[in-house]
Amino acid sequence: MTAPQPPRPLTRGIVVASYLLVAGALLLVMWRGLLPGLLCVCLGFLATRALARWLSAGLGRLQRQAVPSARTVGVAQAVAAGLVMLLPLALLALGATHSRGYIVEAPQQYRELLDYVARTVLELRLKLPADVASHLPEGAAEIQRVIASYLGAKAGALAMAGRAWLAGLLFAYVGLLIGALAAVRPPALAHGPLAQQLAQRITLFGEAFRQIVAAQFWIAAFNTLLTALFLLFVLPLWGLALPYTPVLVTFTFLAGLVPIVGNLVCNVVITIVGLSVSPLAAAACLGFLILIHKAEYVINAKVVGRRTQMGVWELLSVMFVAEAVFGPAGLVAAPLFYAYLKKELVAARMV
Repeated sequence: MTAPQPPRPLTRGIVVASYLLVAGALLLVMWRGLLPGLLCVCLGFLATRALARWLSAGLGRLQRQAVPSARTVGVAQAVAAGLVMLLPLALLALGATHSRGYIVEAPQQYRELLDYVARTVLELRLKLPADVASHLPEGAAEIQRVIASYLGAKAGALAMAGRAWLAGLLFAYVGLLIGALAAVRPPALAHGPLAQQLAQRITLFGEAFRQIVAAQFWIAAFNTLLTALFLLFVLPLWGLALPYTPVLVTFTFLAGLVPIVGNLVCNVVITIVGLSVSPLAAAACLGFLILIHKAEYVINAKVVGRRTQMGVWELLSVMFVAEAVFGPAGLVAAPLFYAYLKKELVAARMV
């Protein structure tokens, strides 16, 4: 029986190979649209580890143990991983149960929406100058036909968008599973030099993600404060109070935990609710939210830069360039990827 081979000594080539593998993986994530999966891998890993520590400490106190035993830690890890993996499915099932009525009533709501838009266009036709109003349809039936034809022509694009969202949700959930399982994996006995270097790269990436998440919490809290002031005080002063304001404020905070994209989704929801009150309320909401979205660049760069030792100008430059190259996904990934790059440069004593 042959003796095990000694591990290969660490060389500069192995270190460079680890950098190239991580860089290639991140570029592949952006190229193939796997960013939701990557973010959920990190989120599942950190959430499982944090929940496992909290559960093991609680079980240790119940058992009057100063230090939780290995069995207690194993049970806590299994429970934490199960909660992280099953909670999204439970929330999805709960949401589907409560939205069944909306799905059944969707055709009626579609007809009511067409009637509402038709009435709005007819009112505009009466208020606009004659030369401008002549370009608008004359009757409600014609307006509904134009809208229905437009939606029918865009049905293919809407279907593609729906499939893209479904694929993104699937990648996100698979990433959550991978992160939860990786958090409770048994420790390996030995690693080769390349595996050790990759572990260092992943550890630095995880630290960058943890800092970005902490910064995003404060950004979401700040945006929620401004939105609450606008919805609870400014709009009522104008006589344009929105329904479901507490729900909208809560949704603003939860959606704000997702960088950039969460704010965009929240803006759409609030504007639609404002439209249900009046076009003026919708315009006021849209104008306010556009200002908040544009301020998000500076706020994000300031808060994230302070927590990750990056200058505001650095992060703003990276965010603009990443959005130009990769679109909205680049805007979301830019703070995380640049924070990781900065950590690698600092660890290598290059900056």
